Amino acid sequence: MISKIIRIIREQVKLQRLSYLQLKELEWAHIFHDSIRGKSSLEKLPLNIGRWAGNYAFFYVLHRILSDFKPQNILEFGLGESTKFTSTFIDNYIGECHHIIIEHSKEWENLFTEKFSLSNNSEIKNIDLVEKQHKGFTYKGYNNIETIITKTFDLYIIDGPLGSSRYSRFDIVSLAKKLNSDNQFIILFDDYERHSEKETVHELLDVLEKNNIPVKTKEFIGNKSVFVIATSNCKYITSI
Repeated sequence: MISKIIRIIREQVKLQRLSYLQLKELEWAHIFHDSIRGKSSLEKLPLNIGRWAGNYAFFYVLHRILSDFKPQNILEFGLGESTKFTSTFIDNYIGECHHIIIEHSKEWENLFTEKFSLSNNSEIKNIDLVEKQHKGFTYKGYNNIETIITKTFDLYIIDGPLGSSRYSRFDIVSLAKKLNSDNQFIILFDDYERHSEKETVHELLDVLEKNNIPVKTKEFIGNKSVFVIATSNCKYITSI
């Protein structure tokens, strides 16, 4: 009898948590739509928000970063809905900007570009996925990403590749080792509610600390979570 009561309580706690997250997601949806009001190119842009793509919290934070800071160099892991949003924003509200998208699937790239025309400032680099190792665990990463991407960026959008069970999307940690205290940047990390993404972010923050790069961080919670890391010139993005 006691075990049954405990099970029911646990189920109710889980349902309450899911309800809370859904309410937060609805709130973010309203905030996002308010934030793009008056920007007709974004209002008319067909986006499939949620599920495999970023949620409303993700797109609101992405919009604020693009709108408030107008980054000139953007690196995005994973081709998808955030690519459409970023590319459209660049064309209409930034202008000169170098936007590199790393995508492993040529088939998906072809399907995507058949339906959506990227900005001339957006460039897709097709890089194969390989299995890599960290602390004895295997994760999926982009082959030779460290030698292909040699420059630093103002904005890093981490929404690919598909998640790994441990140290997911760990390539950003390798790239972060090139950063120093002179660099100013924002890292936007999707799917932070997952343990494997949290592991990677923890390692990423360790690398930034070792490189003497002070940062501010913030988790934005909805149906999914997005984690933001910002250096001093961009730190107020964590308070929006």
